[in-house]
Amino acid sequence: MLDKKTLLLAQVFITFMMASLMSGIMSLIALGPTVEWLHVWPWQFAMAWPIAFTLTIFTSKIGIGLAIRLRGKKPIGGR
Repeated sequence: MLDKKTLLLAQVFITFMMASLMSGIMSLIALGPTVEWLHVWPWQFAMAWPIAFTLTIFTSKIGIGLAIRLRGKKPIGGR
């Protein structure tokens, strides 16, 4: 398992990428490739990233635990 600082830094990078991609794609679908879309996307991203980061703090442990259970493996360093 990763140490807490590395995991937190990974969450910063992952949520940044996912929030930017998802807000961009979803607003592009809604508005089309227009000037309006270019104006809306940064604001959508600015709202999405802190929400994504906060949610991942709570859901990452659940996701990791589920993956370990489904794979039938113990975490590294676990008992």
